[in-house]
Amino acid sequence: MTNLAYLQEEIAGIPAFDAHTHLDIAHLCARGLHDILLYHMVISDLYSAGCPDGARLSEEPDENEALTRLERAIPYVKHIQNTSCFWMTRMILKDIYGWDEPITQANWMSLHELIKKQGATTTRARDIMKKANIVKSNTELWRGRDGSCDDFMTYSLEWCFFTRAQWGRFDSALLELEHGWKHDSPVPPLPVTTSDKDLQFAKKIGSVADVKAAMAHYISKIPYDKIITIASHFSTDVHLRPVNDELMEKAIRNRANATSEEQDIYASYVFEEFLKRFEERGIPLVLQFSMAAEPLPFETGSKMRSDTPFELAGVIAAHPNISFNFHVSNMAYNQVFCTMARELPNLSLNGYWWHNFFPSFIPRVLSERLDMVALNKQVGFFTDAYCMEWSYAKSMVIRRFTTEELAKRVDAGQFDRQTATYIASQLLGGTAAALFGVAL
Repeated sequence: MTNLAYLQEEIAGIPAFDAHTHLDIAHLCARGLHDILLYHMVISDLYSAGCPDGARLSEEPDENEALTRLERAIPYVKHIQNTSCFWMTRMILKDIYGWDEPITQANWMSLHELIKKQGATTTRARDIMKKANIVKSNTELWRGRDGSCDDFMTYSLEWCFFTRAQWGRFDSALLELEHGWKHDSPVPPLPVTTSDKDLQFAKKIGSVADVKAAMAHYISKIPYDKIITIASHFSTDVHLRPVNDELMEKAIRNRANATSEEQDIYASYVFEEFLKRFEERGIPLVLQFSMAAEPLPFETGSKMRSDTPFELAGVIAAHPNISFNFHVSNMAYNQVFCTMARELPNLSLNGYWWHNFFPSFIPRVLSERLDMVALNKQVGFFTDAYCMEWSYAKSMVIRRFTTEELAKRVDAGQFDRQTATYIASQLLGGTAAALFGVAL
């Protein structure tokens, strides 16, 4: 038996922990063809091919919205046959629904009804997880709903994104803090493209004292016992810098005329205030950040300033008691973050996210990290899925390229089959379980 064949069999049997998803307990599986074909990564493919719709579907699309969007998308499916996102779409339809035909104007409604008929039930979700050999999945806290799936779901808090820039706004850090100040318990985060209707806050930040009061409120309302990470985004458009009270006070007074200069001041000050308050709590939760996906009109593009990683390195080094975990959506900066992970004991790296989740990038990310980063500092599996079918497809892709990369190294004599199998077990679940305190 070849090393590849041996590892295919061994790695297929390793139980995985899906460390970052957006699965919703209310509908864990696809509610129709729209949840599969109009997953946001496929929407980008279709939009680029000429489909008139570039926006995501509503969280709870009614049948009219689903059918209208599908009808407008179907003519463009023929143009995306080459993409890896559509490869995964076909994988879902064949492996889970037994559908192995092209999607056409004549048959798409039948396919939609076939998927609807199966039902988005918890029982089906468990069946798909078993097929993918995923034993636990992690999602946003609010998507856990009534807690009925807590036996196989864990949760991250996504509430206030203090270091995320918004398109055309320069006071985002203050808006995010006001979003936290408004509520006495966690709520979903503000949209990545925020409209004025999302920003109706009774309490507005007008001073440094307000910042401190709002942050104290936010920190006190985090349900630390219900989550394994606090997840957020770090925008490369934010330039981190030391900011004192006097400079922050002055910047707040200029909020109505804020520019990118004030944006950097607000974000730097609020982020540091959060880290200080969080560190004082002494709770061993991981702070998880996505990076290098910056807003475009509908979704994002891969973008990173050359100074951003080392601005972050200064912050990470200044808070050695906080565990930081990053998933980076820019291949060019994977090596940079590998070097940082080698020198910052409290920094770990996470999977293949968004603009890196493609067959041309996954092996490269994995290869660099295997060469450079200790195994207990790299999480090699998460899907970012919104329904269990997409968890399945992405898990198949990750297992395939993990197996192939490890087999090459066994062929080269770098380590033996048993070591390769152990490495895979850590990448697929062991490291994440240890970092996030999850029993598998």
